[in-house]
Amino acid sequence: MIITIDGPASAGKGTLAKEISSTYGFAYFDTGMVYRAVGLEMFLSGKDISSEQEAEKVAQNLSFQKMMSLSKHPEFRGPLGGKNASIVSAYPKVRAALLKMQQDFALSPVLADGSKASGVVYDGRDTGTIVCPNADIKLFITASPEVRAERRYKEFQSRGINQSYEEVLKEIKARDERDMTRSSAPLKPAPDAIIIDTSNLSIEEVQKKVNKIIAEH
Repeated sequence: MIITIDGPASAGKGTLAKEISSTYGFAYFDTGMVYRAVGLEMFLSGKDISSEQEAEKVAQNLSFQKMMSLSKHPEFRGPLGGKNASIVSAYPKVRAALLKMQQDFALSPVLADGSKASGVVYDGRDTGTIVCPNADIKLFITASPEVRAERRYKEFQSRGINQSYEEVLKEIKARDERDMTRSSAPLKPAPDAIIIDTSNLSIEEVQKKVNKIIAEH
């Protein structure tokens, strides 16, 4: 089974995807990691983040091992990592270079220990529209910018990242604008996606809704 979970930043995609993969024994693929890896590698190597050509070169040379190594850097999940990921993910050539890596995982999904999985949960922004358009279940998880900013702000606080709520909200809105207006794979629900607004829902309530959808399928 292939399940895709799309939606904007801090809507709750990752938390939900990890819970589903754990509950059903499915593999988990965070497609945003590949863009964070490219963006962070460009920063660390002093490359111009505004250059699509430079970003394409980095994407073409990205390996799974390199991505996992970069994921240990403190800025990988920090404000810089998120901002740079949003920038490079808007480049069509970067998306094309990374697409095959993401799609191939669905052909033979594996768990963290390397064992074969009976399904996979994709967490990203275009997994149901571009990466796996033939997925069995497509979810689009969203929430208001203010709610998402509050969640991200609390996450940063817990990790000791000093950024104000106002700064987080500004970046959330800027990221939404980039994601929704990019020429290549703009952020939007797939025509057959099930949309869930989590603004006023707890993670337990969201999980209950999704478990019912999976059971019915």
